[in-house]
Amino acid sequence: MSTSSPRRALPALAVGMGLIVLDGTIVAVALPTIIADLGLGVAQAEWVSSLYSVIFAALLLPLGRAGDLWGRKRLFISGLVLFGVGSAACALAGSALSLIAGRAIQGIGAAGVLPSSLATTNALFTGKARAGAFGVWGATMASAAALGPLVGGVVASVWSWPGVFAVTVPAAFAVALWAALVLPADRPVSGGRLDWVGGALSAAGAGGLVFGLIEGPSLGWWRPASREAASIAGASPVPFALALGALGLAAFVSWEFYVARAGRLALLDLTLFSLRSFSLGNATAFIVAAGEFVLVFALPLYLTGARGMDALACGGILAAMAFGALISGASARHVAARIGALGTVVAGLALEVVGVCGLAWAIHVDASVFAIVGLLIVYGVGLGFASAQLTSTVLAEVDESRSGQGSATQSTVRQFGTALGVGGAGTLLATVLAAKVGAVPLLDGGASQAVVESAGAALPAILEALREHGMAAQAELVRAAYVDTMSLVVAAAGAALVVAWVFSIVLRAGGTPCASTAHDSH
Repeated sequence: MSTSSPRRALPALAVGMGLIVLDGTIVAVALPTIIADLGLGVAQAEWVSSLYSVIFAALLLPLGRAGDLWGRKRLFISGLVLFGVGSAACALAGSALSLIAGRAIQGIGAAGVLPSSLATTNALFTGKARAGAFGVWGATMASAAALGPLVGGVVASVWSWPGVFAVTVPAAFAVALWAALVLPADRPVSGGRLDWVGGALSAAGAGGLVFGLIEGPSLGWWRPASREAASIAGASPVPFALALGALGLAAFVSWEFYVARAGRLALLDLTLFSLRSFSLGNATAFIVAAGEFVLVFALPLYLTGARGMDALACGGILAAMAFGALISGASARHVAARIGALGTVVAGLALEVVGVCGLAWAIHVDASVFAIVGLLIVYGVGLGFASAQLTSTVLAEVDESRSGQGSATQSTVRQFGTALGVGGAGTLLATVLAAKVGAVPLLDGGASQAVVESAGAALPAILEALREHGMAAQAELVRAAYVDTMSLVVAAAGAALVVAWVFSIVLRAGGTPCASTAHDSH
């Protein structure tokens, strides 16, 4: 790949990646309005919410390899255009089916953008410049995820829900044109063909597992969670999806071994996992993603449910994470130059642990908003340091010809971690909340069930109803039970990040090649 203009290319790569990350969180704020306007059922609402992530995860591996074979610049631009088309379809949707179809197109486009953006950054920058490049890339990714709820709240309040999708249409096409002008042409791997069987198996495996983990808390892990929830022969679809995912991934690994033994080009070169930085780095990234998204899942519920904030105020508080990530993104290069990429990961994860564990301690009925914002800034600074340099570390020993495979594998691993974090947090929340709220004396069973099934979204209305009926004491007990549960869920996120921090220390102690210099030898 030519490196004639890497500094001109980096902003386009980062902004394009930021768009597709933003879309993963921006829709959640507008979902209640979408349900009301289009008359969505429970199952349809679930698909609108999760289909983007499911298809995104399912296609990362095959499209990452496609970038190696057909050209990463071509894949990046095509993915952005397809993402823009899907966004336009969503904005114009007049029915559940058309909206779900638009979300599917968005997911396909996004699966082309993320691995090609990461692989191109990995190939363009070498030496000390890589730390700064991944600092920008990681800060943009973290900021986009944190800003999603705020942007969604502002746009939905001004233009209603179609605006949430429409706002990304001109941005996607503008970045595609920008990329066409500034990205240097890359040389595809010659003589290769895409492994279509492996692609189908990896898509079925990744899609099934991600769907099952995301939807387990809402659809039910074995039995349907409610009468309205989808079912297969009286059982929840979740165990079927998880079984399909496990079988699909097992078959995928077996097929890739067979392809490699036959001397053909595999979709995923399994020898990548013999690289210490790649295998242990991916394990760390998996745990980090799980812990991070537990927080993203739990904190908005606490702010809206227990504190009664609207979506806009909640998004504003969560934007503190983005502010922290921008601070660390600007200084990541200098920190990595002093203590190395892995040292930056260790320091960043330590700050994340401090921020999340501090939040678990700070979350109570009348917690100070300033304390929450301050801890989120600390967490965001750590996120900006750790996310960018961990990405760089995972790819440190991966040569350019396999950069798309390596990038897509890392992105898929993070998607699995995200799904596990959200699914695990939902299950923990439902289980503990049911026990705590159910123990409140003289509380009507319907009210208790409504709090649990809504994950606290119905809490403000229930508390108000209890007070109006002279049950102020029960209202405060329910609120306290909910807050205690949310504190426990955030503490679980902190525990996961502690494990990831220990993994990063082990990774650093093993003498893995520094991510900022390893590519100098390629």
